[in-house]
Amino acid sequence: MRLKLFRAAGMAEAMAQVRTELGTDALILNTRKVAGGIEVTAAVEPRSEQAPREPDRVAALSWHGVPPSLHSVLAQGDLDVAIANALRFGPLPLDAYERPVMFAGPPGAGKTLTTARLATRLVMSGISPMVITTDGKRAGATEQLAAFTRLLNVPLLVASNCTSLSRALTQRRDGNPVLIDTAGADPREADQADELKGFANIASAHVALVLPGGLDPGEAADLALAHAGCGAMFLIATRLDLAHRLGGVIAAAAASRLLLAEAGIGPGAADGLFTPSILSARLCRFGDRNNAS
Repeated sequence: MRLKLFRAAGMAEAMAQVRTELGTDALILNTRKVAGGIEVTAAVEPRSEQAPREPDRVAALSWHGVPPSLHSVLAQGDLDVAIANALRFGPLPLDAYERPVMFAGPPGAGKTLTTARLATRLVMSGISPMVITTDGKRAGATEQLAAFTRLLNVPLLVASNCTSLSRALTQRRDGNPVLIDTAGADPREADQADELKGFANIASAHVALVLPGGLDPGEAADLALAHAGCGAMFLIATRLDLAHRLGGVIAAAAASRLLLAEAGIGPGAADGLFTPSILSARLCRFGDRNNAS
């Protein structure tokens, strides 16, 4: 495995360096803040001749609903390495002075809980984020997020349209991270896609698709492609504590080439970076048909 250390002023610049030098198959092994920016350790596995497929793994992939087009890549060799080669992984850009991170996805995907979880993690690390919600459609949505932000003692601003979002962003202090929660939407519908693009453009935001595990693989892939068309670059998989079959998550990541960033396995703040080893363990754990219920 070829290892390489990258240093840049921000996460976006570092990820661009990784993709340029190591390609889209690069695996992010570690990130840390350093003087003047961020340091990223990445690796890429040299391509080798294809090994025979492992029958037990093919059965596991089929049970999960992984698209057959990925079986030839994932059913041979070390599974962690195969996953790292087939999918893309990378952390959310939450450093100071980074562009805001906006969470988008279908209704009920867990965007508000994801926003609260990440805000909690930042506060626990000594950083006070700014939290904005554009979700004025769902009953109680603002109150739910406000309950979290009050406990964290961080500001919550409500922006129901592009004008109010632009105004809210002027209140950002000290370059602290900005987290933007949005209403559930389906960007396969033109009007909803336009609204999502409008918010993202006004905020110059990194868009992260929040997608629950357990979806039909075809449906998940369609949703991921639609969000990628609206500027999404990251994928956060939620409800992984309830979803045993992960074909939907894999299909979405493979079809859209979004970076798998966060693994939402439970309601706590400890969940974090999505890695090939997490996905590998879940594929093996639930791959046996005898575990189905």
